[in-house]
Amino acid sequence: MCNLYTENNYLMKIIIIILSTTLLFSQDFYPADSLYQNKNTGAIKRLSILPIMFWQRISYNNDVFNCQFYPSCSNYCAKAFTKYGVLKGSIISLDRITRCNPAAYYYHLKLNRPYYERDGRMIDTIEQSSFAKSSKSPTLAATYSLLIPGFGRAYSNRKWDAVFGASTFLLISNSAYKNFQKDNFSRASILGVASILIYASEIYGSWRAAKYYQIKKKQSR
Repeated sequence: MCNLYTENNYLMKIIIIILSTTLLFSQDFYPADSLYQNKNTGAIKRLSILPIMFWQRISYNNDVFNCQFYPSCSNYCAKAFTKYGVLKGSIISLDRITRCNPAAYYYHLKLNRPYYERDGRMIDTIEQSSFAKSSKSPTLAATYSLLIPGFGRAYSNRKWDAVFGASTFLLISNSAYKNFQKDNFSRASILGVASILIYASEIYGSWRAAKYYQIKKKQSR
């Protein structure tokens, strides 16, 4: 047990050194910085953008953390916070993070979605200017995930997104419950709020998937 603790402590020191070195030699300005410095961005929104600014100083200087989407998840989240506020922005951000999984390329290719010409990343913006009509009902999809998290995504033909979303919700909510049983109320409260936001993002993500991410129906002549 002592050896395990020593190994974990050693590993944490290595991670801290790597992160510190990355931050030391990183560039001076990142995309989220402009949103943070915008005079129209309120104090609460700025607080929500701070962790994103820190993350970009790591991800933008390490190829391992390169996002497959354009804009990247961090920029997507920062824009969601500044445009919609912390609550709705968190829900929209969690939906994007859920969709940023190994199956994302498969869905993007299947739907014949565009790619960013500079580096080939998959374009996925918050605002969708146009969408294909389909037989899937956004209201029904949202209702399904309201009853069973992830089920609405599966109904919208996003089964892998459903697996990732539902698994995340079950993992976090179960952890919140166990901490509550152990009288660790502070941690249980944080995890409980996270569970509620993830649950809400499943409902929103199911609605969005049914509305925007469908294969175009062939027009009848």
